Amino acid sequence: MSLSLPDSGAQSTPDGRRHAPSAERNAGPILAVLQRELPPRGRLLEIASGTGQHAAQFAAALPGIDWQPTDVNPENLASIRAWSALPNLRAPVVLDAASPGWAAEWRPLDAVLVVNLLHLIAQTAVETLLDEACAALVPGGALLIYGPFLRNGRATSEGDAKFDASLRAQDPAIGYKDVDWVMGRLQAQGMMVVQHDLPTNNLLLVARRT
Repeated sequence: MSLSLPDSGAQSTPDGRRHAPSAERNAGPILAVLQRELPPRGRLLEIASGTGQHAAQFAAALPGIDWQPTDVNPENLASIRAWSALPNLRAPVVLDAASPGWAAEWRPLDAVLVVNLLHLIAQTAVETLLDEACAALVPGGALLIYGPFLRNGRATSEGDAKFDASLRAQDPAIGYKDVDWVMGRLQAQGMMVVQHDLPTNNLLLVARRT
């Protein structure tokens, strides 16, 4: 099912790069946290890379990180590939992170990054993604999750409430996840979780395997 999202009409450049305005807006705040939380060198798996804007910007700013972009949609790979040819940015590959078992193929990872995905997939898919991502990390590795969340079962702004309702109208199985539920799921996996408050009511959770 194709969802109607604010960035569904992302513009493409002649060389195939797609541009999503939301990815441009949130790149700075996300990168600031990554620069504090990631090690100087390491292996990172990005889930749901989308247009590829973040992969290009973050890999350029973090040259010691071996950056692997992925996406569940094969049609997105051309845009991801077109964004950059940095030496630490690997060619994108297809990965369904909601499918059980992928951790065994990708471990050991120093970090896993998930941006603006949890509200677009069902809760059962989120459970699998979180469990697999935690299993793929080395001791001390970090799972970083950015996006909008419910707090105590409620949206924190009128805009968030409307967006959540629009998602659920398109597919009752999806929509915003409660941050306490996500953190509880991670803590049950033995992760220590730190919450960063970012602009526009979004959060970036950093879950680290102790």
